[in-house]
Amino acid sequence: IEPECDRGGKMAAPALSGRAGSAGSLGNSPTMLDFRSAARMEDLNRLIQEFSKHDQREYDDQRALEIHTAKDFIFSMLGMVQKLDQKLPVANEYLLLSGGVREGVVDMDLDELSVYARGTDYDMDFTLLVPALKLHDRNQPVTLDMRHSALGHSWLSLRLFDEGTINKWKDCCTIVDHINGTTNYFFSPTLVADWFYQSISLVLLEVQKKPQRGMPRVEKVERNGTIISVILGVGSSRMLYDIVPVVSFKGWPAVAQSWLMENHFWDGKITEEEVISGFYLVPACSYKGRKENEWRLSFARSEVQLKKCISSSLMQAYQACKAIIIKLLSRPKAISPYHLRSIMLWACDRLPANYLAQDDFSAHFLLGLIDDLQHCLVNKMCPNYFIPQCNMLEHLSDETAMLHARKLSSVRSDPAEHLRTTIEHAKAANRLTVELQWRGSSNNLPSPQSDAGGENQPDDRLAKKLQQLVTENPGKSISVFINPDDVTRPHFRIDDKFF
Repeated sequence: IEPECDRGGKMAAPALSGRAGSAGSLGNSPTMLDFRSAARMEDLNRLIQEFSKHDQREYDDQRALEIHTAKDFIFSMLGMVQKLDQKLPVANEYLLLSGGVREGVVDMDLDELSVYARGTDYDMDFTLLVPALKLHDRNQPVTLDMRHSALGHSWLSLRLFDEGTINKWKDCCTIVDHINGTTNYFFSPTLVADWFYQSISLVLLEVQKKPQRGMPRVEKVERNGTIISVILGVGSSRMLYDIVPVVSFKGWPAVAQSWLMENHFWDGKITEEEVISGFYLVPACSYKGRKENEWRLSFARSEVQLKKCISSSLMQAYQACKAIIIKLLSRPKAISPYHLRSIMLWACDRLPANYLAQDDFSAHFLLGLIDDLQHCLVNKMCPNYFIPQCNMLEHLSDETAMLHARKLSSVRSDPAEHLRTTIEHAKAANRLTVELQWRGSSNNLPSPQSDAGGENQPDDRLAKKLQQLVTENPGKSISVFINPDDVTRPHFRIDDKFF
């Protein structure tokens, strides 16, 4: 007689691999299993830990110095861009984020971005938000002109600025003439990106005509939509900078005012003043918006503060889940890692803090993030964390949503296998980096340390501080205060600490 359990297995249960084991093998042990995949939670936790080890990587003093040299080069370059036509503010405050735009550190569309891979194209990636305009003298809430835009987006009239600013930026505006004879200049994200790319390219051409010892090699300068991607070679390291022209505001937008009235996971951990210190307009438009006029609200500065309140085990689960979906859901580009980041923030509001703080619950968090993302796809609903009335998946077709939901279903059925694949990708990227470093050292590639004793030698103590940022605090921001006439002195802040 065929056992009943076998019959049931054939009819309904997914096939179990040998790795998962069988119910009989558990005996009386209190092993925790994932109901859907039968994977052991302790095995998933171990795989997430292994991925974190390979993904975060440790850097020696040489790499930290190379990072610092590349950062100085980028800031010097921006100082020279400012001097070209004085369009950029003289005293500017940049936001430097660990991770490129493709990693979801800022809410921008990935459709127009070239595909870069860590290990193959670069070793480390950063996003740098560069204010083209600043509006820091207004009291909150800041009211934007959203009459022509989808939720979470806005046009920007230069009427908010003085005559000098209007004259400076006229050539980067679209013009609307009104019946009463007045002319309105709307700051154009595409025209600003055009100007920015041309200016950066011109400066880099000039810099490369007079190369200095230890200066980074400019390996690539590419326009990706409204983003300028620069890959620098320093010694044996390659640094990707996604440079994004933005508009910077102090205060808080009126459209997100109701969000402040709700209870949040960060209440009592950081102050409201830290969370609402400012926001940006980034050059990205809605699905049906006009690319030449529409900007997207970005809360990148606030997200840096909120990240301080997220447990390390949840962050590890998020990073592992992000690595899985970047590979799995890359075509068609409907889902961004930023969607996953929003889902994580909503989970932090929904779940008890003592549950999220448990060190050995990374596996639970990973599975929960997959479940939440699948739920968002099936319902075509992913509310923006700061503007909940804005659905970031509203434009998705039923066909694309279900395609991605089915792909996620395969992950949910065997998360261990997908984690192993992700670990192998991270290992392969690290091997490529090591091979390149070995080739670089054998070919005697110039390194910042080859200037030892020179007056331009970066301060080693600063390099060690930067190393600490990279190795111990991945994802934190650096706000940089730049004087174009003196870029040799470091004026930057890591979160709320000044260096």
